[in-house]
Amino acid sequence: MTLCHARIFKVTNNGEELLTKALLLPDHDRAEMVRLLLESLWGSDRAGENIDAAWLEEIARRAVEVEAGEAVTSDWDELRRRIER
Repeated sequence: MTLCHARIFKVTNNGEELLTKALLLPDHDRAEMVRLLLESLWGSDRAGENIDAAWLEEIARRAVEVEAGEAVTSDWDELRRRIER
């Protein structure tokens, strides 16, 4: 579990289980879930203005690259050290 996830799960006991199940969904379902969650925060009118379909496609594309081992990734601890310098 990353530092970010640790912070989220202090807020909700069900968060870890929900995330685990969501990560098992196909990419297009996860992208749709993101859209729906943002709509729930912003309201459907504002979400339609602010969430561009291209961003949802980009998120799904990046997720596929990561899962396939094709993405160039960085270790969070190393990135954090570089940022804090």
